[in-house]
Amino acid sequence: MAGKLTGRRKAAILLVTMGPERAAKVLKNLDESEVEMLTIEIANLGKVTNEERKAVLEEFQNLTKAREMIISGGIDYAKEMLIKAFGPEKAMQIIERLVSNLSVKPFEFMRNADVVQIVNFLQSEHPQTIALVLSFLDPRIAAQVLGALPENLQLEVIKRISLLERASPDVVKEVEKLLEKKFAGVATQTLSAVGGLDTAAEIMNNLDRSTEKNIMERLTYEAPELAEEIRRRMFVFEDILKLDDRSVQLVLREVNMQDLAVALKGASEELKQKIFNNMSKRAQQLLKDEIEFMGPVRVKDVEEAQQKIINIIRRLEEAGEIVIARGGGEELIT
Repeated sequence: MAGKLTGRRKAAILLVTMGPERAAKVLKNLDESEVEMLTIEIANLGKVTNEERKAVLEEFQNLTKAREMIISGGIDYAKEMLIKAFGPEKAMQIIERLVSNLSVKPFEFMRNADVVQIVNFLQSEHPQTIALVLSFLDPRIAAQVLGALPENLQLEVIKRISLLERASPDVVKEVEKLLEKKFAGVATQTLSAVGGLDTAAEIMNNLDRSTEKNIMERLTYEAPELAEEIRRRMFVFEDILKLDDRSVQLVLREVNMQDLAVALKGASEELKQKIFNNMSKRAQQLLKDEIEFMGPVRVKDVEEAQQKIINIIRRLEEAGEIVIARGGGEELIT
């Protein structure tokens, strides 16, 4: 039964079964996008059968036990115990789902390295190597490194990060070996998701405005479709929290209230409050009533409504009417 459910529905069922207090503790450890996704899924959960609930709890219990076995006794020990308990096929499914999450990420040793040291080392490397390394680093650190690289490298690196999807163990290990001479303590890694458009967008979000604008202008000229995909991911709906009140008010003048009501169905309470605080009391009440009586909304509809508002924000920023806070900070003249 659990195998037929989507990962999102399983997570939603598990959180609802936990109860609000325990679920809240779990959600605190997730990033905003994951919390938003799960909140929408819970809102649209509908009826959960006893069979579904039982299957999800059983799968969660099995995965938890398997994880403890791997940590305490290693993969071989866990495999032996799980085969005895569930048979070889199910045991291998459980092991495969856990191994990649328990592995140490490559270039972990660089996470505490000085940015200047990383830049000095990487700028002589091939753009593909730089892209691979930056994809594994914290986006804020990766943004600092990217911003400090020569301009001719910046564009090549962000393009390659965008096109990365998965890196084979052999490739990662080879890069690690090349870095061992300057950095010690490199860990091995199994097949891992790396790079991609979301990573590129997150790194770009953490650049200072001038560097980000320079890269995006050149990328738009060389690869317009890729530039548009990155730009779409650079500002997510919850980032409205980063706007000052004046900017929020300017955005609200442009937004269709029906779209706003749908978009807020998947928003955090903090974001809803920020929106309400920048509206008149009458407008607040009308919007709250609209949200309350709307009922369940499809995830796709929520995402489309949020994207419409994001497009308005992007247009206003490009026109210079609002300012979006960037990771590298903005130089403002008062």
